[in-house]
Amino acid sequence: MRFEWTVPARNDVVRLYHFLAEKNEQAAAGVVQSLVNAPGTLLLNPRRGEVVEGYEPREIRRAIIGSYEMHYELQGDVLIVLRIWHQREDR
Repeated sequence: MRFEWTVPARNDVVRLYHFLAEKNEQAAAGVVQSLVNAPGTLLLNPRRGEVVEGYEPREIRRAIIGSYEMHYELQGDVLIVLRIWHQREDR
């Protein structure tokens, strides 16, 4: 099994980094590192994320990484990271 990032998910990471780096670059780098590493840990048990309602027939799952929410989808042997945001963001 492997993972891939969608363009919107990559853009989310960049956006979060820039937002956090305005106050603390080192903390921003740490958060980004955690977010980038998260899909690798999900590969061990990709179905552990809760299924998000409202995407049927797709099975979109949610993983919580600290204060961040990651939505992903399994397609065969690929875990696809769809979006990432801070849980306090207005979504």
